[in-house]
Amino acid sequence: MALELAQVVTGFPLVASFAIAGGIAVLREGRRRASLNAAVHELRRPLQVMALSLPADSGAAGGLDSSLRLAAAAVDRLESEINGARPQGEVAPVAVGSLVEATVERWRGRAALEGRSLSLRWRAGDSLVTGDEIELLQTVDNMINNAFEHGSGAVVVEVRESGGRLRLAVLDSGSSTPSPRSGGRSLRARVDGRARHGHGLKIARRAAARHGGDFRLRCSSRGTEARLELPLAGGAR
Repeated sequence: MALELAQVVTGFPLVASFAIAGGIAVLREGRRRASLNAAVHELRRPLQVMALSLPADSGAAGGLDSSLRLAAAAVDRLESEINGARPQGEVAPVAVGSLVEATVERWRGRAALEGRSLSLRWRAGDSLVTGDEIELLQTVDNMINNAFEHGSGAVVVEVRESGGRLRLAVLDSGSSTPSPRSGGRSLRARVDGRARHGHGLKIARRAAARHGGDFRLRCSSRGTEARLELPLAGGAR
């Protein structure tokens, strides 16, 4: 009995150390989560103000409405990741035409700023796909963003139907030479995220897989093509 008690007493400091370390880790994680939730709350406020500032006629809002929807969806996902929940998207028929048009319009300002052209070639009629509209909007947005960030020359968004599938391609003239980055903290420098690569294409691949489609990036001497293929709602045409 004396030996057993001695063993318990000897082991107590080690057990206590693990317990204290575990308690500190839980406390730090709680504080980190509270801090992140507070940051999410602060991010939602300006988004709400901008949403309330939109004209009653959504058509007059241009690409701002869809940009706010993307931002709100990103905040929802961030909040879900922080708190251990899984965001659930709504699966429904999606009119691809209006989705792509809104996305292209949203990027015309970027094209004008860089002295590049952005055009849409629509050859798909009134196409519908079944899926999560926000995730598809994010995918097209990332494909165009990739052409501006890493490509050069004119950017063309081409959409057509073939064999019961929708084919959406974003084309540019190929890899651009990176320009020197300013060390300043301008608003544009803080939001463009050029130091972080690859996330947009991962989003596109994940969305394609979830919608029963395929995503490919092809680079050649003639230029770059990012292609998303999705099954049309209602089967082949």
